[in-house]
Amino acid sequence: MPKSLVIYVLLLLGVAFRAGAALPEIELELQDGKLIPDRLEIPARTRVKIILRNTGQSAAEFESLRLRQEKVLGPGVTSFVVINPLKPGEYEFFDEFHLPDAKGVIVVK
Repeated sequence: MPKSLVIYVLLLLGVAFRAGAALPEIELELQDGKLIPDRLEIPARTRVKIILRNTGQSAAEFESLRLRQEKVLGPGVTSFVVINPLKPGEYEFFDEFHLPDAKGVIVVK
């Protein structure tokens, strides 16, 4: 078998393995203007999946301008956003439909 073909196959296997790796998950509940919890801690330089659960009676919108993430959820809906690797720091998020009270922060350590 040619050496270049072996290298190509190994690269494909590496990509497939990485794509199948489970992301760390953290849950956020949106409940009629409340964010539970309102402070999320995630590891630096790691992709993370945030599970969003709207347990309220009205629509909610998870939004973070700095992270360029936005997700609208109807009442009773569960969805997710994937946060790409971040540098240490604090990143604000909010429920745009329930401002000014529904604000939170993602702390990256």
